[in-house]
Amino acid sequence: MNAFFAFATTRRFAPLFGTQFLGAFNDNLFKTSFFVLISYYGLGQNAVLPASQMLNLGALLFVLPYFLFSALAGQLATRFNKAHLAQAVKILEVAIMLLAMYGFYHHSSTLLFICIFLMGLHSTIFGPVKYAILPEYLSSQELLMGNGLIESGTFLAILFGQILGTIMASTNMLFLGGSVLLVAVMGLGFSLFMPSVAAQNANTQVDYHIFRNTKTLMQHTWQQKKLASAIIGISWFWFIGSVYTTQLPTFVQKHLGGNDNVFNLMLALFSIGIASGSVFCARISKGTLRLGLVVIGSIGLTLFGSLLVFFANGLHAHNATQGIFAFLSNGFAYPIIIIMIFIGFFGGFFSVPLYTWLQTSSDDEFRAQAIAANNVVNAIFMVAAALISALLLWLFDSILLLYLLVALGNLPLIAYLILREKSILTDIKQWFIS
Repeated sequence: MNAFFAFATTRRFAPLFGTQFLGAFNDNLFKTSFFVLISYYGLGQNAVLPASQMLNLGALLFVLPYFLFSALAGQLATRFNKAHLAQAVKILEVAIMLLAMYGFYHHSSTLLFICIFLMGLHSTIFGPVKYAILPEYLSSQELLMGNGLIESGTFLAILFGQILGTIMASTNMLFLGGSVLLVAVMGLGFSLFMPSVAAQNANTQVDYHIFRNTKTLMQHTWQQKKLASAIIGISWFWFIGSVYTTQLPTFVQKHLGGNDNVFNLMLALFSIGIASGSVFCARISKGTLRLGLVVIGSIGLTLFGSLLVFFANGLHAHNATQGIFAFLSNGFAYPIIIIMIFIGFFGGFFSVPLYTWLQTSSDDEFRAQAIAANNVVNAIFMVAAALISALLLWLFDSILLLYLLVALGNLPLIAYLILREKSILTDIKQWFIS
């Protein structure tokens, strides 16, 4: 096996990768099938809220635990054995999916909303575990590739979960519930093989006061300049990803004239681009953190994001939607396909060095809490993305303008990061000299 990937099949990485992949897959399989049942199959039709507001409620309930419990999750990951904590989280996921199975079978939207919140809690607790444990499992030379594989696996898991969730919403509800339960059990099985690691600080005080805990965590994190810079960069990545994927169905229908299958194709291209870009970024870094690649990533995101707007703006409005084969018969389809792949590709370039920077800039005892702080800010940026998108679309009714502003927004963001961290420019110079 290639030396760059030699660690990937060992117990130091494979069980963690499987646990993370199946967790992200199940999150999206469950969420997507639930949302499709609300949108197209009348689930909760007798509820007080209309379907559109039920979807907003579901999205809010999933992200809410990141605001409430991230600080607590960071403390737990510092105080306890992370492998054991991962296994406890996976047991929780099995219990949640048992409840979800009952909710699907009895068509109970209330129970499924509770499960959405609990799955958000599950992801909140597991987040600091997966990223903080990587530097304990892998050597410094393996860390970049480990992050690249985790990043690529996560986006592919999201993609597969969304596509399969859309399909499975039309199947037997007992089969759907059994499927999400089976995936949870498989994730638990992988977690049992994660090597045990000693707690970084078994004396860490766990503060159950939610708001005080979060405030203290953010203050401590923001006092460390490198951590704050890495978190801002990562959160911007989730901001632009959220804007692209949230508006993608409408973009595909309005500007490309495509149906839901064309949307799935675009989503697949974006996810495959991120997966390949993440691994390629780690590969060319050769085990060394290269912050200059963040600049390349931001320039690529700006260039191809602008090209997407340029090509789409030249297309005529479509009154009828078309399937994949009809879409591919259009000459404009292939530039759009290439552009979508490269937007994802440079997103991988942008994010992988930042995650590695976050992990290596914090000391061992604080690393899990730094990841927790990152999750809080990520959630804030994603909520901001939804609010800003809604405002701009209300004012201008133009997805292309929104996409253009996001693409151009990469430039002031990278300028800000360079001002905060001069070593980014130094790294670029060394990269070209070498």
